[in-house]
Amino acid sequence: MLERTIQAVAQRDRLVVGCALAGIAAVAWLYLAHEVERFAATGVCQCAAVVIGGADLAPWSPQTLAPLFLMWTEMMVAMMLPAVTPLVLLFSHVARSRRERNHPYVSTAFFVAGYFVVWTLFSLIAALAQWILHGFALLSPQMTTASSTVGGVIFLGAGVFQFSPLKKVCLAHCRSPLNFLMTEWREGRVGAFLMGWKHGLFCTVCCWLLMLLLFAVGVMNLFWITVLAVFALSERIAPKSWHLSQVSGLALIGFGIWLVSWGRPIN
Repeated sequence: MLERTIQAVAQRDRLVVGCALAGIAAVAWLYLAHEVERFAATGVCQCAAVVIGGADLAPWSPQTLAPLFLMWTEMMVAMMLPAVTPLVLLFSHVARSRRERNHPYVSTAFFVAGYFVVWTLFSLIAALAQWILHGFALLSPQMTTASSTVGGVIFLGAGVFQFSPLKKVCLAHCRSPLNFLMTEWREGRVGAFLMGWKHGLFCTVCCWLLMLLLFAVGVMNLFWITVLAVFALSERIAPKSWHLSQVSGLALIGFGIWLVSWGRPIN
């Protein structure tokens, strides 16, 4: 009877955490889709509070950085929450199991918070980059690079990075959630936050150049946002025999070379 009760509680916890993650992801994606639709129809990105159009040629004011930062943060939550969900569910299960053995219990929310603090910092850097690119007239009204050379360099950089030792190390870390919890477990709320922070660092280093591809294909392009989100998840769960990183690296390098040679921006 006791064993059945424990199993029921564990299943309930996984259900609660799973539903919470699904709810957050759904809200983030729905809001992102709304913003993209609004941008496509009017040239206005509400979350960024800026007008993107023919008259939007002057550099943005410093006040624009805050809404740009919020836009990137919301986008990173939508894109990376599916990729980290398997580890979050595993963390929740381990935390519950430790509590049943009278170890200190900590909420999964602290782990998730640590993870997304890293991506929030990345969002700040991305917002600064977008602000600077716009200031130098290197972004088109469609929020893509106005220079095919810049776009090609971004693709080439992302492709080359797929073969780098740093990518290999970070991806191996991201693909082994159980090993991460076994070797990096820390007690308490601060410990859970730091665990999420460390995993977030590996994840961000693994994907940062892929995310910057949005500057080449369109910051508000929902199709490519979805493709990159699916790819980030696939890299973590696909069999190693697929060599997904290497195949994608070759494709990115090839397209980058073509883009530079073609001499025209993507859009």
